[in-house]
Amino acid sequence: MSVHNENIKKVTARHLSKMKAEGEKIAMITAYDFSMATLIDGAGIDVILVGDSASNVMAGNGSTLPITVEQMIYHAQCVVRAVKRAHVVVDMPFGSYQISTELGVANAVRIIKESGADSLKIEGGEEYINVIRQIVNAGIPVMGHLGLMPQSINKYGSYAIRAKEDKEAEKLMSDAKLLEEAGCYAIVLEKIPATLAKRVAESVNIPIIGIGAGHEVDGQVLVMQDMLGITQNFSPKFVRKYANIGETITNAVQTYISDVKDSSFPNEDEEY
Repeated sequence: MSVHNENIKKVTARHLSKMKAEGEKIAMITAYDFSMATLIDGAGIDVILVGDSASNVMAGNGSTLPITVEQMIYHAQCVVRAVKRAHVVVDMPFGSYQISTELGVANAVRIIKESGADSLKIEGGEEYINVIRQIVNAGIPVMGHLGLMPQSINKYGSYAIRAKEDKEAEKLMSDAKLLEEAGCYAIVLEKIPATLAKRVAESVNIPIIGIGAGHEVDGQVLVMQDMLGITQNFSPKFVRKYANIGETITNAVQTYISDVKDSSFPNEDEEY
């Protein structure tokens, strides 16, 4: 049964599992504020990710590392207030789960409790399997994230494609199975070879959602600002631009400036 069936009022982790089982692709996109989340949810998206990419596209930072738990909660609250149907998953930010299992569980509980989100996303495999397992045991659904993990950018040194070599590819395969065994309901694979992503999707029963991981996975995710053409001077191979909202905004603001300068705004119909 498609999650777009009108009888489904709210998409859950269980619905996403059914989508994989029935061969229905999962559409996922980021949002960070009430206005955009309202539009995206109303369009019928399956999953909204409140990503730590807010650090880049909302705050202007060069990486995802600076964003805090408090800031993620704020963005998640804004999105949750808007969403009626989509499943809302929130990134656990850098430093919120890496230090200890106890701190990770405490931060996970706090984010869910204060934001009202449906689930959390955590980067990493075997290294963080204990904290992931404990968060799941606390009753919080967890989406994993493997491949290119932006929170590890200082270790990688670049945003280049990951898992091209056999050793890293086999670790990724192993990590995916560990995440499934730990109770993750889905996994994001970022910027890895499409052939490897297909192997992972076929080797586990939980949905695999790709970003730069080819089409033979169970769904796709993109950053909203990228796919709508709001982000400027950023066009990686895996991003398809479905609109050029950046140009539309620029033109609209320039027209507004002109109208103000020549006193054509407001006109008599726009006055009290």
